[in-house]
Amino acid sequence: MLGVGDDCALLQPRPGMQLAISSDMLVEGRHFFSDVEPSALGHKALAVNLSDLAACGAAPLAFTLALALPSVDEVWLGAFSRGLLALADEHGCELVGGDTTRGPLNICITVFGEVPLQDGRSQALLRSGARAGDDLYVSGTFGDAALALDVLRGRLGVPAAVLAAARLRLERPSPRVALGQALRGIASAAIDVSDGLLGDLGHILKQSGVGATVAADTAAGLVAARAFYAGAASPLDPSPSQDDWRRWALAGGDDYELLFAAPLSKRGEVAAAGQASGTAVTRIGQVDAQPGLRLIDGQGQPLANNHVSFDHFGP
Repeated sequence: MLGVGDDCALLQPRPGMQLAISSDMLVEGRHFFSDVEPSALGHKALAVNLSDLAACGAAPLAFTLALALPSVDEVWLGAFSRGLLALADEHGCELVGGDTTRGPLNICITVFGEVPLQDGRSQALLRSGARAGDDLYVSGTFGDAALALDVLRGRLGVPAAVLAAARLRLERPSPRVALGQALRGIASAAIDVSDGLLGDLGHILKQSGVGATVAADTAAGLVAARAFYAGAASPLDPSPSQDDWRRWALAGGDDYELLFAAPLSKRGEVAAAGQASGTAVTRIGQVDAQPGLRLIDGQGQPLANNHVSFDHFGP
């Protein structure tokens, strides 16, 4: 109802809707490299917030931007704004306020969305609804952002074409907003994957009071870069090991895909939701009554779980 120009913005949810609100912060040197293209940074800053709305099944409404800058660079700000606002326009999400100050480059966005109420009950997707026997699914591809990070940090060498594609996934993630809304009433629990598939799955398991079995090699097969090695590997470009693919897919983070559970009886509806939203969905495991997280390989044999997801206060 009221956007930029006053001390507060005024938002009015439509009748029968409730607000969904989330904040995310991106800090230079922790969440992005100093040489990242400003348009890509603008895109990602909003994308990670829209991904939270997607995980809740919410439709975007508006956002605020708090931005600390070491100095005023109009060229940088112009490119940053174009990347930010292009994604905002794509999802009908309006910038309604915020703050700017001098300081180390730091971007904090708070996003507002809406989810319907039905008979007085919220239709939001939560982390707490998974039940034993549910299927586990992920959207899109996994692990390419982590692969790009390893290359950019000098831990791995890959062909230029692989890095370019993987870096695109790192710097310009695709928030699965349409899929999240399509999964309302279908998924029993959901979360967006920012800190690693297994780590974020742990949040669902804890809040739902269940365990899970994950097909590690199915997840590893979702690293998009594998297609390059399948068709173009050579002695000059040796393929990473299966352990590498597993690590990137299971613990890499920065994917901003959806991880969700749904009853077996809704497999057809899950497939239809993926098709309607134009998003690939892959079944990667199941929810168990037995607590804990178990990994199996392509032959169904147990694998040791030595994967550590991202920790904001870790080394």
